[in-house]
Amino acid sequence: MKKRIYFLLTFTIFSVFLFAQQPEDKVQLERERQEIQKEIKEIQNEYNQLKGRTKQIVGQYNLIDRKIRLQNKYISNISKELRMIDDDIYLSNIEIYRLSKLLDTLKAQYSRSVVYAYKNRSNYDFLNFIFSANSFNDAVKRVSYLKTYRAYREQQVNTIKETQQLIARRKAEQLGKKRQKDNALQNQTEQARALEGQKKEKDVVLSQLKSQEKNLEKQIAAKKKKDRELKNAIDALVRRIIDEEKKKAAAEALKNKPAITNPVTPSNPTVTKKPAATKTESFLELNAEDKALGASFEGSRAKLPWPVDQGYVCTHFGYYQIEGTKLKDNSPGITICTPQAGLNVKSVFEGEVKAVFNIGDTKSVMIQHGKYFTVYSNLGSVNTSKGAMVKTGQVIGKVGEDESDGEGGKLDFLLMIESKNVNPEQWLRK
Repeated sequence: MKKRIYFLLTFTIFSVFLFAQQPEDKVQLERERQEIQKEIKEIQNEYNQLKGRTKQIVGQYNLIDRKIRLQNKYISNISKELRMIDDDIYLSNIEIYRLSKLLDTLKAQYSRSVVYAYKNRSNYDFLNFIFSANSFNDAVKRVSYLKTYRAYREQQVNTIKETQQLIARRKAEQLGKKRQKDNALQNQTEQARALEGQKKEKDVVLSQLKSQEKNLEKQIAAKKKKDRELKNAIDALVRRIIDEEKKKAAAEALKNKPAITNPVTPSNPTVTKKPAATKTESFLELNAEDKALGASFEGSRAKLPWPVDQGYVCTHFGYYQIEGTKLKDNSPGITICTPQAGLNVKSVFEGEVKAVFNIGDTKSVMIQHGKYFTVYSNLGSVNTSKGAMVKTGQVIGKVGEDESDGEGGKLDFLLMIESKNVNPEQWLRK
């Protein structure tokens, strides 16, 4: 009896774990797939706008390359789902097997109790069992035993029915999982076919790109020069801002230093150690307001709005090289290509405009957010000035023209923690 209850309890816990935890993981996978599909669709729309524009061949290559990476991620997502379904089917088979063994045991126990009841089926046997008691209390106990035995047999029947129903449910769920697996396999095949088509399209774009390699090398060289000028200007500005904050901190410390009156020189002077200098985490967060602003910016990671309403990342952060060519660069930020020049450029977070400066024929704006800085470069015009306090989403200028293509616009967007460049895409809202 106890053994049977233990088995039932074990199967109950097993069922809860198996059939309650897995759906949550599958919901996460489905959510991820939907996000990937949405991004692939957006990239395809952007690619369609650039398709056929020879001056935007690098942008086309970057978009289709990004789409292929997402497609691989999508197929990997399906593979994870298939592994989960296979695990479900395997564990379900184990549970059905164990439940079937338990059902056989329950039926055998019930069969023995039925045989025993049949052999002792007459009312005379029951009455004889009761009245053969040695005392009244013993007779009451025997009556109670007979009631318990009858209840036990009823419970046996109920347990057998419940186990049969549980086996039937698990078999039905298993059939559903097999259908899910068939659908997932079909989807995986379709996505793999789509991936092959994308790779062929990439080869075509790459072939066109190689035919323009010399011209593109000049464009990348010009961008490298502009990036160096921008980075040098930003570094100088950040150093100057940090130096100003250091001077303010030193002046404030001197102002708050207690005055020493009537100093007495001891007869036996001893060397006293100077108190260790307090290490400042950042000279850009010396006051509570700047510290709170920096913390708020940090909390907005992956939630910042895009600086433009329309556009796509045509140059990603960091080092890149186009396969099969000499075209390579190391971008300090990201470049966002827009359908046209003149679109509004907005501050991604509240802060203070620390500088408005020129790089070549275009303008740049640097905004401080505590110890964080955002830079908006290649602006055609500027709507703000140094020292102005801006809000999130406030227009600070207009997108400048794309020098390599007179039809579109281009914005260089940089993000720094003090003077260290970080990847802006990881901070922008997906």
